[in-house]
Amino acid sequence: MDGLSFHNHPLRAELAEEMHVRRLPRFAAPCRLMQIVTVLGEEGASGAAAHFERITRHIGTRVAPDTRYAVVDFGTTKLVLERHTEFASYTFLSEGAFDEPFATDLFDPLAPDIAADMPGAVIRATQIAVYPPGTDPPAEAQLDRLFAPDALIRCQIAGGKATMLSDFRLNTDGFGRLLLIDHGLERDEPSQLVLRLQELGNYRNMALLGLPLAQRLTPDVSRLEARLADLTHAVSERRTQDDNLLDELTYLSAELARLLAETRYRMSATRAYAQLSLDRLETLGIGRIAGYQTLADFTERRLTPAVRTCDSFSARLDDLSQRAAWTSELLRTRIDIALAKQNRDLLESMDTRTQLQLRLQQTVEGLSVVAISYYAVALIGYLAAPAHAWKEWVMVGAVPLVFGAAWLFARRVRRRLEE
Repeated sequence: MDGLSFHNHPLRAELAEEMHVRRLPRFAAPCRLMQIVTVLGEEGASGAAAHFERITRHIGTRVAPDTRYAVVDFGTTKLVLERHTEFASYTFLSEGAFDEPFATDLFDPLAPDIAADMPGAVIRATQIAVYPPGTDPPAEAQLDRLFAPDALIRCQIAGGKATMLSDFRLNTDGFGRLLLIDHGLERDEPSQLVLRLQELGNYRNMALLGLPLAQRLTPDVSRLEARLADLTHAVSERRTQDDNLLDELTYLSAELARLLAETRYRMSATRAYAQLSLDRLETLGIGRIAGYQTLADFTERRLTPAVRTCDSFSARLDDLSQRAAWTSELLRTRIDIALAKQNRDLLESMDTRTQLQLRLQQTVEGLSVVAISYYAVALIGYLAAPAHAWKEWVMVGAVPLVFGAAWLFARRVRRRLEE
């Protein structure tokens, strides 16, 4: 029997591959990892793709220009390259025992060479040490040396199969520190756990990018709100010229459009990244250790207020934009009503002038009939001059006839003009 033959969707292979990207290679404790995350600038994803290609070409392999995920094996070290929409990540992984959990020279000279022309700006850099099962918890003196005592986060994760310690602070080497103690993780669980922890931190930092923007532009929004309130009051009071009010409302609407264009993407991205962070947090299976705050406490304490601040900022902008539109519509309605009144008054004035012109025309018409009749009768009298005895009677008899004829003639002319 011949094999099945069918027409594949153009995106079938790409969608199938999408389900396998963004994962770490399987590893077992003890293990050291280092991850650097860069926010892509103007060069964007194309710059990250070109950088990935340069890395792989340097070691004799090659990736496609649109590669978003690649694992490069350097022997003792593996490098995981990952490109997102806004950022790229470089994860170095080295299995084997170690003495110092956060030594900065473990991945030399590979890491410095790759970091030299890394596109974008670093938004997060973390060193991770994974201790094998049976490892005794670090002593307090060692913890005080590795982490800031007043900021130490310590909790169980993966349902008690691991313990996590970190202070989430930047150290003098520019890296944060994350220490994991394996209590029985199996197969892919160590890599999945590290991946979720790193995604949580990366998405959290990307979400927080919206907070400084909202804080910086909040005074501008407050200023526009106050100005809009004044303009709305001026519209109701009718104390200013409508054209001046319309100019100011147009300027205010333009400012609002600028703020919306400047912030809408960042605020939307903040909400999306925050939701991803909270989703990762739920999958970690966090358990509390007495005397320490947990990863959930640390994340929610600042992430939730930051996201709510950004949401409030976006809501204020949307509300202000709607109110500005309402005020502009109210002012335009007022202007339209004023124009309608002016048109009505103009029509009334034109009607009055037309009536006056008609009366004047009728008066002139009457005077014209009288004048024509006068001269016509005088002409008849001149023609009847030889008959002295009958002259006066002829003129008296001609008056009604001449007057009537002149009136009929004027009326006929007026009707022809009206037609």
